[in-house]
Amino acid sequence: MAVRATRRLLRDVLYKRVISTPVGGVRHCSSIAETPPKIPHFSRKGRLLTGVTIGLVIAGGAYVSTVDEATFCGWLFNATKLVNPFFALLDAEDAHRLAVAAAARGWVPREKRSDPSILGLEVWGRKFSNPIGLAAGFDKNAEAIEGLLGLGFGFVEVGSVTPVPQEGNPKPRIFRLRKEGAIINRCGFNSEGIVVVAKRLGAQHGKRMLAETSSTSAPPSDGKKHGGKAGPGILGVNLGKNKTIEDAAADYVQGVHTLSQYADYLVINVSSPNTPGLRMLQGRKQLKDLVKKVQAARDEMQWGEEGPPPLLVKIAPDLSKEDLEDIAAVALALRLDGLIISNTTISRPDCIRQSPMAEEAGGLSGKPLFNLSTNVLKEMYILTRGKIPLIGCGGISSGEDAYKKIRAGASLVQLYTAFAYGGPALIPQLKAELAECLQRDGFKSILEAVGADYR
Repeated sequence: MAVRATRRLLRDVLYKRVISTPVGGVRHCSSIAETPPKIPHFSRKGRLLTGVTIGLVIAGGAYVSTVDEATFCGWLFNATKLVNPFFALLDAEDAHRLAVAAAARGWVPREKRSDPSILGLEVWGRKFSNPIGLAAGFDKNAEAIEGLLGLGFGFVEVGSVTPVPQEGNPKPRIFRLRKEGAIINRCGFNSEGIVVVAKRLGAQHGKRMLAETSSTSAPPSDGKKHGGKAGPGILGVNLGKNKTIEDAAADYVQGVHTLSQYADYLVINVSSPNTPGLRMLQGRKQLKDLVKKVQAARDEMQWGEEGPPPLLVKIAPDLSKEDLEDIAAVALALRLDGLIISNTTISRPDCIRQSPMAEEAGGLSGKPLFNLSTNVLKEMYILTRGKIPLIGCGGISSGEDAYKKIRAGASLVQLYTAFAYGGPALIPQLKAELAECLQRDGFKSILEAVGADYR
């Protein structure tokens, strides 16, 4: 079986059975099967290197598969480290596209081991096997949800999705600061649009429903549904607005009407620094008006027993104390379901100013963002008095980092840049480290540790 899989993968890579399209190119189709994720064009040498690497991984996996499943699974995740140097040689955006395509095609390991029970928690009535999620921006067009959830994330957030397809900003628009563990991007909501994304999410949702109805396994002993609408993990959908549209609320409302039925939670992204005027929507009046309109659009739809998906707002880290107070007041007054803290920063901390890439325009993510985003998280936890679930995002690269976010007030955490550099092997590592942190300090669950530093 491993030999056949190796041959298929080598044939796909070496003979380019998948044809690539320009980044940001809009694909129109009548079925999901006709829109596979695109793989960037590489030289013959690059394809050969990829094929040989994949072949070695699978061949080694065939050997290790003679041992127990947990050992085999661990080997597969560690084996992905062999591929990381190859991705580092590619253009940043090409590497990103290849990673999404690999996850969409199942060329990534699948986590078979159960998460430590101490990491399980319930937020918004949804059960998370662990609190570590993949932030929006990686799978912008919902191409690889099953593969990404299969890696062991507790939840995956797709998007940002805009109503109308748009290419985003001119390239180059993604810049690595590898030494600093950071990335600067100015993508500008490059999106295939809600129609294409809705088709993919609809297919995924249908697959999930079919699996549930045909399953012969007994329901969970606690009577609660495990996972979400897309599979074993929870799925978030991040909504954006088109660059040329002045009526932002109309764009977000359209996103809600089209995509909310497939989401376990929804996010209003008003904090990307790469869409002109977007961050102005974080003002008290603007945010209040926007959230009310989006909530009304969601609530007017027909929902079953589970009710409508929770609605969150993703905010920037570059906000004053007064800005944060205004956002907290709106969130409490309108009973917002949650906040994501934070998006990328337009500031340039001292630790990266010597980098030749530091002058590039765009949002900075990764390790240099950690302290800034965690301080904003702490402030928002205090301002909302712990009444609103918070997702901590920005600079997480270890289980200890995730733990600090949780102690600062986050119920859930997200990463992106560290995953881009570390690959799949980082996920089980983070979960193990986080479990060790909780046990070290005597906590019996994630929820016990939420906001521990400020309670």
